[in-house]
Amino acid sequence: MFDRLPLTALRAFESAARLRSFKRAAAELHVTPTAVSHQIRLLEHDLGVSLFARLPRRVELTAQGRQLQDRLSGAFLDIADALAALRTAPMPGVVTVTTTDSFAALWLVPRLHRFRAAHPEVQVRVEGRPEVVDLRVERSIDVAIRYGGGPVPGLVSPWVLEERFGVYGTPSVVAAAAKKAPALISVAWQDSTLYEDGWREWCERAGVDWLRRKVPLLEYKEEHYALQAAIAGEGLVLASSVMVTGSVRAGLLKPFRDDVCVDGSRYRALCLPGRERQVQVKEFLEWLEAESGRIGGA
Repeated sequence: MFDRLPLTALRAFESAARLRSFKRAAAELHVTPTAVSHQIRLLEHDLGVSLFARLPRRVELTAQGRQLQDRLSGAFLDIADALAALRTAPMPGVVTVTTTDSFAALWLVPRLHRFRAAHPEVQVRVEGRPEVVDLRVERSIDVAIRYGGGPVPGLVSPWVLEERFGVYGTPSVVAAAAKKAPALISVAWQDSTLYEDGWREWCERAGVDWLRRKVPLLEYKEEHYALQAAIAGEGLVLASSVMVTGSVRAGLLKPFRDDVCVDGSRYRALCLPGRERQVQVKEFLEWLEAESGRIGGA
């Protein structure tokens, strides 16, 4: 049944598809680029389809190439997982997670002590990055937690965390805001009007004219900076329910007009197909689900 599987060619293809380079695949497999190219051409001839478009100085996967890569990545991960389960001296489990600095600092890291207590044999390595990581290329990443958007073709999304936006401040700032228009704190993301639109919608729903009165507006590039400014008493901040939970629980911030909120987006965990079934990754994803189901997300 498996005697005709071109395993050498499939391994060369998987490496070249993931790295988007015959040269880098050759270095990974400790062979020459010519050998990688030869194996892929044999595979293309056997299948009767082109898997790569050869362009000047680079290669790109064709539609058939992407289809094969998606299936092959999951199959190779399953094989690696099966071998790891049989090792007499298994390597310590490591889950590498990439996400934004704000989500890591305000939601993920403060909760990781509960995961470590439940799974002391698994190490969680958190990498804060502003850019979106291509999981097909950076195979050392197990889970990417990203904000907004829908499902990503070629990746699985086993966990989603919904949010909403409200306005928060220190107890003294909240009390004063009921009598006098406060300074407002916001986040200015590049190429995004999420917070600008959110403030406008919140003020409309709350029936306040703060924006028309041109009250002081303090803007920061990251959410955790904006929350720290609010904790310092600089004004009221528009904040995600996901990000603000810890500060509210600690009594540092409290909601202003907690009857008013606006819709937000969602945080989504993304994995390569098959990676979500690896034991330590599965345990981490199940823990994420349990954490988001805790009362108040705390």
